[in-house]
Amino acid sequence: MYAGIDVGSLVTKAVIVKDNTIMSCSIVDSRSDPERAANQALQEALSKAGLINKDLVYTVATGYGRVALTSVDRTVTELTCHGKGVHYLHPMSRTVIDIGGQDSKVLRLDQQGNMVDFAMNDKCAAGTGRFLEVMAHALEIELNRLGEFSLHSSTPVSLSSTCAVFAETEVISLLASKRGKEDIAAGVHESIARRVGNTVKSFGIQSEMFFSGGVAKNIGVRKALEDFLQIEFSTVDVDPQIIGALGAALLAQEFDEERS
Repeated sequence: MYAGIDVGSLVTKAVIVKDNTIMSCSIVDSRSDPERAANQALQEALSKAGLINKDLVYTVATGYGRVALTSVDRTVTELTCHGKGVHYLHPMSRTVIDIGGQDSKVLRLDQQGNMVDFAMNDKCAAGTGRFLEVMAHALEIELNRLGEFSLHSSTPVSLSSTCAVFAETEVISLLASKRGKEDIAAGVHESIARRVGNTVKSFGIQSEMFFSGGVAKNIGVRKALEDFLQIEFSTVDVDPQIIGALGAALLAQEFDEERS
């Protein structure tokens, strides 16, 4: 049994694999203690699989909080782990968009799933899950409902602000002028699609593209990106939020086999 733990800025994920097969996974809030969140996620994943810590042979950690973990065998960058996880789930994918809580990334993979190039926005909240949280709060809509809600829009607004702080002020102003919440929500998603999509275009559009990370669960952002890029994302029956942890678990298995 091998474990992968992805300690993100907002949530922490854990995946258990055996013989390249996913046995279980879990997602918990990161809060302010990465080590506690990692332990909680791992224990939940172990419990779901009917396992205990001693059953694990090798554990790899990734994500923002990986450096705070002392009980793992190895740490690996989230870029490498997402590439590994996506290649496992959909080997034909060559471009990966990963939007997490505090950053957005675009990865280019080769035929073996190795990352050959990437671009990252980690200096600004715009185009991230945090941006969506701020907008959902301003609109007084639950974050997990924002994507579905935006699909009811017939005339999305065009947000002029890319900064999360200024965009929040702009949203409040639009609400005061009686613009529909669904149109504002759709405009928020289109704003993210433009920001991330322009980075993708700088790489060159490829037909086999994969959307990973927590924001990939937002159908509004997904649709806005597909419309902006004029593509359809590859789909798999796995939660896109656990792909980094999955890649870490698969790497744990590889590292253990290398030392055998």
